[in-house]
Amino acid sequence: MFLSLTLLSLNRKKMNMKSERRGIHVDQSELLCKKGCGYYGNPAWQGFCSKCWREEYHKARQKQIQEDWELAERLQREEEEAYASSQSTQGAQSLTFSKFEEKKTNEKTRKVTTVKKFFTASSRTGAKKEIQEAKAPSPSINRQASIETDRVSKEFIEFLKTYHKPGQDIYKQCKLFLDTMNHKRDLSIEEQSECAQDFYQNVAEKLQTRWKVPPEKVEKAMDQIEKYIMTRQYKYVFCPETTDDEKKDLAVQKRIRALHWVTPQMLCVPVNEEIPEVSDMVVKAITDIIEMDSKRVPRDKLACITKCSKHIFNAIKITKNEPASADDFLPTLIYIVLKGNPPRLQSNIQYITRFCNPSRLMTGEDGYYFTNLCCAVAFIEKLDAQSLNLSQEDFDRFMTGQTSPKKQESDSFSPDVCLGVKQMYKNLDLLSQLNERQERIASEAKKLEKDLIDWTDGITKEVQDIVEKYPLEIKPKNQALAAIDSENVENDKLPPPLQPQVYAG
Repeated sequence: MFLSLTLLSLNRKKMNMKSERRGIHVDQSELLCKKGCGYYGNPAWQGFCSKCWREEYHKARQKQIQEDWELAERLQREEEEAYASSQSTQGAQSLTFSKFEEKKTNEKTRKVTTVKKFFTASSRTGAKKEIQEAKAPSPSINRQASIETDRVSKEFIEFLKTYHKPGQDIYKQCKLFLDTMNHKRDLSIEEQSECAQDFYQNVAEKLQTRWKVPPEKVEKAMDQIEKYIMTRQYKYVFCPETTDDEKKDLAVQKRIRALHWVTPQMLCVPVNEEIPEVSDMVVKAITDIIEMDSKRVPRDKLACITKCSKHIFNAIKITKNEPASADDFLPTLIYIVLKGNPPRLQSNIQYITRFCNPSRLMTGEDGYYFTNLCCAVAFIEKLDAQSLNLSQEDFDRFMTGQTSPKKQESDSFSPDVCLGVKQMYKNLDLLSQLNERQERIASEAKKLEKDLIDWTDGITKEVQDIVEKYPLEIKPKNQALAAIDSENVENDKLPPPLQPQVYAG
């Protein structure tokens, strides 16, 4: 009876795991650009990669410009027709012409005002800036930022010295770009991002075509250029007030706090935190994803995401004793984000998307991990009862805090089962864990024994080789001890040596 109940519960758990897997599973093709170019896409670019998104952005902008021109021409044509039809007398002509000029001036003023409103911050934003400038950061923070900026500048100059003539041109281009950006503070953050991406592309093309720099050196140069530029631009372009990044940060943090009740079992996370090594990996992954906010360069933020992801893969590998798959990685990454609740998560994602070197986001492990992080955040924002294989009623109760799933799942046995059976199963779980630890210790002990034997054999062999290479030679004596006095010719007044005498008695 107990065996059948156990098998039934195991089958239910397997079915639950499959259904949970369906709710979280993301096919690898969905991570790629939806245009089919082979690079990684991004939700911030509406599923396109950086290259395709810029092409679509330029097409949309050219289309908007064309529509604006057509509208302006149509308005002017209608005004000219109205002017021609109403021309009867000279007074009427002058009156109509003055009205036409007035209407034309008003139309121009309206267009200029609209463009200014679009590209400049509102008066409310200006008031906010004045308040924030009054609340300037402490001198220690400014001093620290200045020290870091000087350090990065010195490192950048030393790096460019290895490029000789191209290095001088690169430095001039960077200084010109920084000066241009300082005069474009009134532009929207999307246009500032567009300027940065154009600059990256132009410098990379010049390095490859004009200066014939090898591809591996081009990548290093672009990393240093990004570090130099974004260290100086960070305080102006990270979470600017003209965007709703801060609002999105607060919404994501509130959402993650509301989902504090989500357990690893609901997400089908293949990680056992009771294993000490796995627990350490989970802590390191959470630390890395939180540390991302303290970095100023997009590449350094990406490095934090990559380190976090590698710790996740190691935790899964230790738990399952086999390499982790993509289906295991994404649920675990979602769990890490829920457990860590990183600060300013959306601002960091938007900052990386806007100002990182596009080649790092389109290919390589950095781009893959970053795309998975964007998918994890999108999943958290849209997480519902079906994704966790829960009923809508239970999901609503958990979200409102009326009950906790941990209290319900703490006792998975039937009410009729006695306490002894429950204790027996707990003891069996403990014994299985102890058995796994004992096997692991035994395997480590055998490995240590083998290492000691190999070390002893190696030392013995080294000693034998040294003895054979440098054998011990005993040289003969130079002179006999009895001849010492015979060579002493200088002291001839010494008495003769004693002679043995025979005693007669």
